Amino acid sequence: MRQEVSARISELNATYGSIEKVSDPEALAESIRELEAQAGDPSLWDDPSHAQKVTSALSAAQAKLRKLESLRGRLDDLPVMYELAEEEGDASIADSELEDLAAAIDALEVTTMLSGPYDEREAVLNIRSGAGGVDAADWAEMLMRMYTRWAEKHGHKVDVYDISYAEEAGIKSATFVVHGEYMYGQLSVEQGAHRLVRISPFDNQARRQTSFAEVEVLPVVEQTDSIEVPDSEIRVDVYRSSGPGGQSVNTTDSAVRLTHIPTGIVVTCQNEKSQIQNKASAMRVLQAKLLDRKRQEERAELDALGAGGNASWGNQMRSYVLHPYQMVKDLRTNYEVGDPSKVLDGDIDGFLEAGIRWRMAEGGANTGA
Repeated sequence: MRQEVSARISELNATYGSIEKVSDPEALAESIRELEAQAGDPSLWDDPSHAQKVTSALSAAQAKLRKLESLRGRLDDLPVMYELAEEEGDASIADSELEDLAAAIDALEVTTMLSGPYDEREAVLNIRSGAGGVDAADWAEMLMRMYTRWAEKHGHKVDVYDISYAEEAGIKSATFVVHGEYMYGQLSVEQGAHRLVRISPFDNQARRQTSFAEVEVLPVVEQTDSIEVPDSEIRVDVYRSSGPGGQSVNTTDSAVRLTHIPTGIVVTCQNEKSQIQNKASAMRVLQAKLLDRKRQEERAELDALGAGGNASWGNQMRSYVLHPYQMVKDLRTNYEVGDPSKVLDGDIDGFLEAGIRWRMAEGGANTGA
């Protein structure tokens, strides 16, 4: 086996050993046995909400253990693959497996860094167009597509709660949920202002235009968060949905707008046919915003006492340049790529990983912590 390959495998073993210490496969297996016992109890479904939590936790734990065991097996098999490759005089398959395995272990290592109190949650994303007129509205829609494409590639379901379409093109704002474990932990590093530089397709003189869109990322609220919102603090408005949709969506007053009177926070939802469903979805987003507001106030108090870290990511966090050159660069991590089209098609894993590592290096201050 080549010396550099041997050194690489030793390095991967060391990294994976650290991951195993954090993940603790034996404790995970014990947890699975306990959850399986609960899932096998005939009375479990007497409480559907609790049953759903148990089955979801069991499925997630089983998937996590399978991944750990699979990576360990692949890592143990790698030296054998290279021995066979040397006999055949072709190491291309073994080299490919080494690179794939290194990427998988690297990605798993990043998830072990997601230890904030809300990191395991699903994520609510709010995208709003900023300065730049019609280009900014178009840019906001491009960002929404980028995140939904990323979610689709990784098998995560996306539910769109609300879209406010701009008059000429693009969107004024959008609110959607990305389902799946650790979605908030991963996507929270995307919060901030995203800047686009390009030749405007809406300018008949083909001039270069700079436009901005703001991305807000919130954890989905669970019942245990104790964010109670009295009915007396909420104004409920119903109206007819706008934009693309089925007949009943556009012909009945099913859309809901909730206004939290004490804070002035406004949330809308129009993706469901039922007014009741839209109100429930809007309430989840409102609770997420109130939870985020509460966390920010608590962090501000800590910072005032000198106990806080870097509580703000700053405003402009990433630039996407399509003209006069091609580049996407994160201004916090300095991570950059030269193919914006791939990034805008959902290839943002490198940026997410760099952001999570940067956040850890800054002291582990999670935007949701």
